[in-house]
This record gives sequence, C-alpha cells and structure tokens, in this order.
Amino acid sequence: MNWDGIFEFVAVIEQRSFTRAAEKLQISTAKVSRQVTALEKRLDSKLLNRTTRIVTPTDIGLQFYHQCRQITELLDDAQRLVSEQQHTPKGHLKLTAPVTYGERFIAPLLNDFALLYPGLRIQLELTNKVLDLVEESYDMGIRLGHLEDSTLRARKLGSRKLHTCASSAYLDSAGVPQRIDELKKHHCVAGTSSHWQFTVDNNHKTFRPSPRMRCNSGFAVRDAALKGLGIIQLPDYYVAKDIAEKRLLPVLTEYDTENDGIWAVYPQSRHVPNKVRLLVDYLVKNL
Repeated sequence: MNWDGIFEFVAVIEQRSFTRAAEKLQISTAKVSRQVTALEKRLDSKLLNRTTRIVTPTDIGLQFYHQCRQITELLDDAQRLVSEQQHTPKGHLKLTAPVTYGERFIAPLLNDFALLYPGLRIQLELTNKVLDLVEESYDMGIRLGHLEDSTLRARKLGSRKLHTCASSAYLDSAGVPQRIDELKKHHCVAGTSSHWQFTVDNNHKTFRPSPRMRCNSGFAVRDAALKGLGIIQLPDYYVAKDIAEKRLLPVLTEYDTENDGIWAVYPQSRHVPNKVRLLVDYLVKNL
C-alpha cells in the first residue's frame, strides 16, 4: 500500500487544521495539502470537508481515520520501542501544568531535566484550565487534587495541604467560624475552585462559597486575606509561611482534609514513552 498522505491525513483530522497539522509534522502546509489531495484522488473518495474556517471529515473520511489511527499508533509504538533501546530520549516533549505550581516547582525541575537530556525539545504550557491531553497532543500534564478523568494514566508525585484561614483583623471584626455552615455568614474570597474541601466524621464534604471576591490568581486571593477582606482556602505553598508567622490564622482546622494529591497524568498507551517515564521518575524523586 502507498503510505503517502496517511500521516498527513491523520494529523489534519486531529488538529482540525492543515496549518496546525503542518506544524505538528514539521513540514509545510502546502505539502500537507498536496499529500491529502493526492490520497483522496488515489482512493477516489472525498475524505475532508474544507471551509475557510474549519476542516471536518466526511462520513467515509471519519471511518478511514479510525482505521488509519490504529495503524499509526502501532507504528508509533514500534518506533518508540527502538528509541527506548537507546536509553536517551529525543524529540518533542510537550506538557502542561497549573500556573503557580508550575512556575514554582515544575519549571525549575524541568530545566534541570533538560540539562540531563539535551536531545529533547521541551514545551511547557502553564494554565489553570484542564486541557484535553489527547485532543491537544500533550505528552503529559500535572494535575492537583481530585482526578476526574479516568481515561488517563496517573502517578502520584506528591501531596499538598489545603488551609482555610483569614487575617486576625478580619476574625476580630467578623468572629471565628466554628462550623462549616457558618461560612455562609462570612465574607469569602475564592480562587479558581468553585468548592472548598473539608472532612466531617471521616467523610469528604464540600462547601460552595458565595465569594465577596473571586480571582484566578492564588497570590491575589492571599493578598485579599492579608488585607482583611475575608476567609480563604488555599494550598500550603501559598500560605504556609503566613500561617507560621501569624499573618494569617487557620480556622476550622478540625475539618481539615487529608493532603491532596499532586499527579502526573498521561494518555493511555501500550508503551509509556521513555521520555515521559524518565520525567515522571525525575519529578517523583525531586519534588
């Protein structure tokens, strides 16, 4: 069988764009277009619907994609096995992590990892959005807290503790909550999480604050608490020092949760890529 156009066609379907497919394959957009057009001509079938804004598969194109994807995955596995025998990872390693945790902990370790393996081209995307690793072609991601996506493989890298706290100035004026439901009467300042986490009688309990303020920056939420704007719940790496130095006072400590997990997640595969396995091992050792 003539393989010309197969990899280009699969990349166009997955990237939904000739331009992004070309970037992924590191060839020109014109070449991707020529190869896919030649493939359609050879098969005497229209595989793609093209508009100026989006590319979508035809019905027969979608069926053809699913069959081709199985073949390309097998070829990827075969090449990966050969590469892993060399023990030196090479190529592109793309991962994502939450902004603050990524900046403070992942990025420095990733830089050290890059020094160990100069054959890798590493791309780190810092975002608090939960990205689709498969859809957006990420090799792995760093996730914090409870994992919801069961389609991914996961390995625990470490843990973090959530602290519910406020300034002494705020607590002196508003009072100290003794029960979780008393938070409804207090000013709360929230981050990206819509629910706060607690433990009651060994059972997990959530509280949904109606925040006076909300911000997707943990540092901004911390600053609001330091200035007396309300009660917050943040991980230890934001507020542990403030609590130790009594700039923030913990509340509802009897309802603290067990430590949250910090996870490396990556797509299911028969063979975990060597570059991913080595990086996960490195993070487990050094975090």
